[in-house]
Amino acid sequence: MKHRKQYISIILRRAKPGKGSLNGFIREKQMTLSVFNLKNIFIRTPFVITGGMATRLYMQERMTLDTDIVVLSEDFADAERELEKSGCTRKGILSIGGSTWILPDKTELDMIALSEPWTKEAVQHHQTGPDGLPYIDLPYLVLMKLRSSRAQDIADISRMMGNAEEESIEKTKQIIGHYFPNDLEDLESLIYLGKLELETGSK
Repeated sequence: MKHRKQYISIILRRAKPGKGSLNGFIREKQMTLSVFNLKNIFIRTPFVITGGMATRLYMQERMTLDTDIVVLSEDFADAERELEKSGCTRKGILSIGGSTWILPDKTELDMIALSEPWTKEAVQHHQTGPDGLPYIDLPYLVLMKLRSSRAQDIADISRMMGNAEEESIEKTKQIIGHYFPNDLEDLESLIYLGKLELETGSK
């Protein structure tokens, strides 16, 4: 995407070691925000938590106001029935496909229904968080954020990849290269920026 490349180009020109506001703290991965136990709602429907709530598995937690999940498009109707059965209130539809709900604890849930070639892999091969809930694995979270390419998404990718171990970085490159090879150059730039932000800086 042209605007993403321009944005990354600007950051690359201005970036210096250790200049991120989280330098020295960015490696701390905390989970202070609680997520409603969605396993009590989705008894039959496979899902993964994505979005801001998922980033905290891979970088320092940042404030986010709602919970995003991904379900397969083929499971969407069943998932909505399970939400209704659990006393959740349907708020509206999502332009990207899916719906928004108010959960029993009054927090908001965005349920994204996808039928991309990689969706089933992302739902099946998840990471289990400290709270026991399924979170989207790093490569697929990066993939989704590259597709969205908002400024916050680009910043999240850089910081997550900066924190990532080499094995996770290579796995992410492989998956992005398989599904969206044209995005690999931007991913490499964001990995570089993420690692640069973690450096202590020159004296």
